[in-house]
Amino acid sequence: MTVLVVGETVDGHLVAATRETVSVARSLAGGPGGVVGFAAGAHARAGAGEFGRLGISRVLVAEEGRLDRAPVAATAHAVALAADAAGADTVLVGGTTFGRDLVGRLSVRWKAAVSSGVTEATRVEGGIRVRRPVFGGRATETRRLTGPHFALALRPHAFPIPEETPGTPQIDTIPPANLPETLFAPQRTALEGASAGQGPSLGDASIVVSGGRGVRTAEDFRLVEELAASLDAAVGASRAVTDAGWRPASLQVGQTGRSVSPQLYIAVGISGAIQHLVGMVSSRVIVAINSDSSAPIFRVADYGIVGDLFQIVPALTAEIRRARAT
Repeated sequence: MTVLVVGETVDGHLVAATRETVSVARSLAGGPGGVVGFAAGAHARAGAGEFGRLGISRVLVAEEGRLDRAPVAATAHAVALAADAAGADTVLVGGTTFGRDLVGRLSVRWKAAVSSGVTEATRVEGGIRVRRPVFGGRATETRRLTGPHFALALRPHAFPIPEETPGTPQIDTIPPANLPETLFAPQRTALEGASAGQGPSLGDASIVVSGGRGVRTAEDFRLVEELAASLDAAVGASRAVTDAGWRPASLQVGQTGRSVSPQLYIAVGISGAIQHLVGMVSSRVIVAINSDSSAPIFRVADYGIVGDLFQIVPALTAEIRRARAT
């Protein structure tokens, strides 16, 4: 079986979510020889080169700059063409906003059975069995996909990134003429990034430190930011913090904010309302710091510290800095 891995790029480089799909693709294809990469847009060849260093020997590219500004429907058409050209029955993509949108469109354009948020994928007779968290991480669903085509968006941070090795892939081109002009009618004319503070972004970070109402004031929220900086972590916040205007809404984690699944999530002064839990409960390890031992956050935490965050957080930050310095 051949598996097509769709590359998502930022500034010409494959994002981490794409790199994580490669090991899964090898498993589903029965080895690296059955994995084909796909890159689109003005920087498609740069992305193809990075696929080569991940052990993929063949990459299909759609060198059409308009794909960088067009709706995902245009990219989905190019992906379907590439999958057919490669003889692939499965398309894998990182579970970013782009990836989730893409697999939904492939369900129509490529007539694929799709699933998103996938944390495990295995070939079974007649299809693919997938597992994924549901109900805000309170349960794990097992689903069997059947049919001629499959498209999976894998949950970020759920799989390891393969080690890079020197390699130059064979690059084949998908002719832009095969892409219908009607797909390019809408074009993005500008992109304005939201204020995200310092450090890595919430979506990409392997460690997230979030603060809640227990921090008390906007000025004291610096304790959360200093702890995050000591860990090279992203900064998050509860809705109470963003509603109060202490930090921008782009940092909000929860049902009405961002959903994150880092390797480590540290909740500082967050009580753990269900609206917040659904946005972070699938994190690999959860550490809670709160003065209220009955706070709901402790029900989902792997480790809990009951005490005054104004004493605990500065001491923890200082100890982390000391350990890292040595």
